[in-house]
Amino acid sequence: MEILTRVHAKHLVEWGRNHPEAYVLSADLTASCEADGFRDAYPERFLSMGIAEQNMLAFAGGMARQGLIPLIHTFAVFIYRRALDQIAMSVAYPNLPVKMFGFLPGVLTPGGATHQAVEDVAVMRALPNMTVLEPGDATEVESALDVAFDTGGPVYVRQLRGEVSRLFGKNEPMRLGVSRKLSSGKDIVVVTSGIGTEEGMRAVSALRGCGVGITHYHVSTLKPFHYPEIIEDISASRYGAVTLENHSVIGGLGSALAERMAEAGTGRPLRRLGLQDVFAHGASRRYLMREYGLGAVALVTSVEDILGARFDIDETSLLSTYTPASHSNAKPEAL
Repeated sequence: MEILTRVHAKHLVEWGRNHPEAYVLSADLTASCEADGFRDAYPERFLSMGIAEQNMLAFAGGMARQGLIPLIHTFAVFIYRRALDQIAMSVAYPNLPVKMFGFLPGVLTPGGATHQAVEDVAVMRALPNMTVLEPGDATEVESALDVAFDTGGPVYVRQLRGEVSRLFGKNEPMRLGVSRKLSSGKDIVVVTSGIGTEEGMRAVSALRGCGVGITHYHVSTLKPFHYPEIIEDISASRYGAVTLENHSVIGGLGSALAERMAEAGTGRPLRRLGLQDVFAHGASRRYLMREYGLGAVALVTSVEDILGARFDIDETSLLSTYTPASHSNAKPEAL
């Protein structure tokens, strides 16, 4: 595994060379959202809209009506909370190709409740015509631009920035509506998204070493959410499913899976790991993931509870079965 730095920033410049109709719009967070390279390379296609997100989204709708492709770049929380009415009426309702890249989703920011997008998937999933994507590694960050561009209508991306692990092969890009099956087993199905996938890989590796059969899926398309292969595996499992997401358990990955399970008449138990209907406070990513049960240890504990067993797996023993790539001592997720 490797760690890459400013993956989106570098890819955006290369990608922009072959997409002259694409314009980047920033809300005074250009470098913080890795749009500074595009600004410098294509200044005629970069618009600094100031701290006025409602105006930016309405403006983007007008641009899209004229055949341009606006790429919104700002923190995730400032897209859907500040400009929801403009997104609904100026973008989603007319089904316009505005592509929204929301950075620092969930607990990736130490900024506390004002900066943490913890219900964005729930809100954006509810909008007709909206596609919702969430990259889980550097490969998917690199390919999210193409997926968003090739998808008709508006797209919302929960984007990663700074230092990002590469979990999947460089030649295995994100594909709209296509899951990744990372392991197979008959006991439990684990479904993860975003930064929850690397945590899931750590937990699954340790649990498999204890004899637990786990099927692990990573999903990057949160809307539309049609994964018959996941439902089939859950139906065939002994104990049901567990989801892990960097989001509230209300309206996100866990809710989307529950909806599909209910519609299919699966009749299997489902546990949802994520923020349990609470706002998070400001702290480091690692601390918040541990504090609110978003990491590998929480997933192990949940599986242990389901099985009625204890495997003595803690953070230290997790490192012996799966060692995540080492990030630097920098603070890439700071504001």
